[in-house]
Amino acid sequence: METSTKTIVASSAASFSESGLRRKLKTRHLTMISLGGTIGTGLFLASGGAVHTAGPGGALAAYIAIGIMVYFLMTSLAEMAAYMPVSGSFSTYATKFVDPALGFALGWNYWYNWAITIAAELSAVTMIMKFWFPNSPSLLWSALCLAIMFLLNYLSVKGFGEAEYWFSLIKVATVIVFLIVSFLMIVGIMGGEAVGFKNFTIGDAPFHGGFMAMLGIFMAAGFSFQGTELLGVAAGETEDPEQSIPRAIRRVFWRILLFYVLAILAIGLLIPYTDERLANDDVTVSPFTLVFDKAGIAFAASVMNAVILTAVLSAGNSGMYASTRMLWDLAREGKAPKFLAKLDKRGVPVNALIVTASLGTLAFLASFFGDGVVYTWLLNASGMSGFIAWLGIAISHYRFRKAYIAQGKNLNDLPYKAKWFPFGPIFAFVICLIVILGQNYQAFIGGTVDWYGVLVSYIGLPLFIIVWLAYKFVKKTKVIPLHECDLEQK
Repeated sequence: METSTKTIVASSAASFSESGLRRKLKTRHLTMISLGGTIGTGLFLASGGAVHTAGPGGALAAYIAIGIMVYFLMTSLAEMAAYMPVSGSFSTYATKFVDPALGFALGWNYWYNWAITIAAELSAVTMIMKFWFPNSPSLLWSALCLAIMFLLNYLSVKGFGEAEYWFSLIKVATVIVFLIVSFLMIVGIMGGEAVGFKNFTIGDAPFHGGFMAMLGIFMAAGFSFQGTELLGVAAGETEDPEQSIPRAIRRVFWRILLFYVLAILAIGLLIPYTDERLANDDVTVSPFTLVFDKAGIAFAASVMNAVILTAVLSAGNSGMYASTRMLWDLAREGKAPKFLAKLDKRGVPVNALIVTASLGTLAFLASFFGDGVVYTWLLNASGMSGFIAWLGIAISHYRFRKAYIAQGKNLNDLPYKAKWFPFGPIFAFVICLIVILGQNYQAFIGGTVDWYGVLVSYIGLPLFIIVWLAYKFVKKTKVIPLHECDLEQK
């Protein structure tokens, strides 16, 4: 069957974004990229600690509250990304709708956050492999992991998308199997007698430790959900973003809330919060491992170790993609060295990829020297970065919508319109601010302030403010009036 020249040209144009990146990601890739960024060690390991600290009810309430906040953030991001799909995402939006200095600081903050995450995943993979090969050299597994992540990002954006799709599918399948097994155990079909709701009433359950314990889990839940914003970064390389992004957002929210909330509920029902094993982040006592063991599933620890390995590879793969695209976009806008804006013939920003991988490797190598003090500080400096990025999304969306109306545009022309404006971005902003300021509230409780604890926990905040104000001072930038915000879709 003959294809017309016009169809070929149109198809070819659709596969490129304005910037030269290839639009090769489909809705299924987008959905799994966003899911993959959130379903990881936060769920498989840290969820047990959440139940142990705040009780089953406290953990559940904290995860639901953060889930609702993330929903509003993602609808805010979807409105901007469907209208203006760019790989710089919220850095570009802050530059256009708020202040170029804020965009500069957000971009570098986000790049640093994910580049350091690569280092963290390289460290994690060595511990995971030691489970099976206790006497093997650590550097071997880290180098292999780095090579896999680099190649998946180097080959093409479609290669990254496919890898992330299958990595995420393994994690999603694990959670689904876990939920089915848990339900069968709760009603007594598997694992002996029916557990029912008895673990929700032991001790002072369902809420243990009071409000402050729940506030602490609030922070942990926030870290677990970080990665959902990857969807915005991937917008610049998505086929038909006006349709794909809203569709992916709708799917992602319900799946994340379903997976997290039901998984936390299952753990709280099946394992008493008083069980000390929940406080341990070892894979052999992961809440998932404990439940599978209780159900009589052989090799539960090995299976979960393999799943956590895919979670680590997925997080590192996503981290390398997100940080590379952010660095490339900063260079394209003149906020990073120009050579980083170069694309190869496959539309991959190779120079930005090499620099990002190099920083991740250097940070990882720092963990071997001086008892890992430098590495610990690098990790602490990145701890707040995700929340700062979320704050940036909330502020940018509020300003975008106000500018859109101020410039006389019709809201019905938006490809996707976030519901409950302005409540959504304001609610997300307030919750993010509470999480940021409450990072280490324990340091301020008691007779004396733990200044070292304060410095370790909050180091990321002054660093961000310094970068923001330094750019503002040098470039003499100002908050852009609503009538002058750049709403051109280019």
